[in-house]
Amino acid sequence: MKAYFFQIIILFSTSSLFAQETGEISESRITSVVDSSNADNLVLKQFFTVNVPLDSVWNAYTTKKGWESWATSIAEIDFKVNGVIKTNYNKEGKIGDESTIVLHIINYVPRRALTLQAELSTHFPEFMKQDEKDMFNMILFEEISPTKTKVISYGIGYKHNEKYMSLLDFFIQGNEQSYLNLISYLESGESSVKY
Repeated sequence: MKAYFFQIIILFSTSSLFAQETGEISESRITSVVDSSNADNLVLKQFFTVNVPLDSVWNAYTTKKGWESWATSIAEIDFKVNGVIKTNYNKEGKIGDESTIVLHIINYVPRRALTLQAELSTHFPEFMKQDEKDMFNMILFEEISPTKTKVISYGIGYKHNEKYMSLLDFFIQGNEQSYLNLISYLESGESSVKY
């Protein structure tokens, strides 16, 4: 079940602060902030800078090769507005089986922004599945220099209640591991975790 969460965790990525140092890539590369200023909802904001050109980061999020290099074993991408990103952590699995994760591409602005929404499978708690229509991940891409890119992820749709609060640490840690994996892949050509 944990592997399924890691994929979806990327999606639900601002006044309590949760910042943690993780992974082999040091300097606490990822900052995580939970915003509870809206009484009913929480937004998980996570951001990091990676030492590669913007196009490399964009390709990691929008291509089959990109997803399979840092996020999942198998990916199938139909990259367009109302398109889908289908993934599977199981190397022996296939797209379409029960372990497939489906991310809907709500909209995008090339090399600037990407909004995703997950179809939550049976592997997720019922209370999350009931809120599925409210959950989005907005990812912003900012070119800092020709060789440095900032990524900001907003996980939108967490409810401000005990059930979600108990999951936030899990989501934060999982997202941070995924982002460290992305940074490792982009900066060294090797992801830190193999799926």
